[in-house]
Amino acid sequence: MHRLSVDNRRTLLDALREDLGVTGPKKGCDHGQCGACTVLRDGRRVVSCLTLAVAADGAAITTVEGLAGEGELRPIQEAFLRLDGFQCGFCTPGQICSAVGMLAEYAAGWPSAVTAGDSPDRAPDLDEAEVRERMSGNLCRCGAHPSIVRAVLETAVREGVTG
Repeated sequence: MHRLSVDNRRTLLDALREDLGVTGPKKGCDHGQCGACTVLRDGRRVVSCLTLAVAADGAAITTVEGLAGEGELRPIQEAFLRLDGFQCGFCTPGQICSAVGMLAEYAAGWPSAVTAGDSPDRAPDLDEAEVRERMSGNLCRCGAHPSIVRAVLETAVREGVTG
């Protein structure tokens, strides 16, 4: 846990990178459009370049650095490596944090814009279209999207969260 005294205009991204030295979240577009700065706030994904640091007061912030436990990669991290879900690596921390958040949203039964049907009692099928829509806020300029989608789908199966 870290406690900081910050200017009320400081973004969470700047506080993480400049004040705490946490370099996983990247400053990409600085407009919340690329997702390179995605982190988890209390388990929910947020773009840290648009989130004020003061809005994180009392919240648990998880960056890619905090996902692996005791030297072991999480299944999504391992899948990204094995399936080449990264190329230059710039977007990878945000992609992985977003994948963790979207898998939790899916497991909770949250629909997306492409979810077929409207039954609250049935989880949507997690297919490529569903993953692409749910991860659409995270851009990869290298073109690793097909590998990212494969890594997310494989992780969903491995963790038993598929519909």
